[in-house]
Amino acid sequence: MVFGASGGIGAALAVALREQSNLGQVETVSRGGDTDHHCDYHNEADLKATAAAIGARGPVHLVIVATGILHGEGIAPEKTWKAIDADVMAEVFAINTIVPTMIAKHMLPVLAKDRRAVFAALSARVGSISDNRLGGWLSYRSSKAALNMALKTLSIELARVNKNAMILGLHPGTVETGLSQPFRGNVPDGKLFAPIHAAQQLLGTIDQAPPDSSGTVLAYDGTRILP
Repeated sequence: MVFGASGGIGAALAVALREQSNLGQVETVSRGGDTDHHCDYHNEADLKATAAAIGARGPVHLVIVATGILHGEGIAPEKTWKAIDADVMAEVFAINTIVPTMIAKHMLPVLAKDRRAVFAALSARVGSISDNRLGGWLSYRSSKAALNMALKTLSIELARVNKNAMILGLHPGTVETGLSQPFRGNVPDGKLFAPIHAAQQLLGTIDQAPPDSSGTVLAYDGTRILP
């Protein structure tokens, strides 16, 4: 399952997954794009119904949440605390933290128990508290740090009820999508990834993730990002 499959990384993940013929059925979810399922992520009844429809087809072995926001109409990363706006911050947290957490609430119960299963959500290196040396981007950084804590907390409970399942946060790097477009000026050579390349890297990271990495955030190259 790919949630957020109408976005740049989400669509690429769906393509990359479907190219792996051994995976079986790959289904996609978005708010209104050309996907298998439509779901209002802010409506819990809709999330519950989507999870029930998916779960009715059998156990799920992989869920990737590729939703998120960095900028948009009336929303921009803050360069100073003077730019902090409560409504903007609430919207960024709603999309980057609450939506993946609520998707997890309804999708974790339908993960397979008879073999390895993974729930993964796109996070970001800038969500690392210990790695924050530049400041700025307060709402985005904070929302991703909160997401990382949510994933860690969920992983502890999941380990008690499903020994074969794990939870991961994923840092995709800087990808050529609308999300990164205004912020590519300082990206080093070779570190701006095409969406399909990023998707393949992320799937490789998921495949290679050891069981003890559940609840952590892994970069596209498999390295762990410090909390």
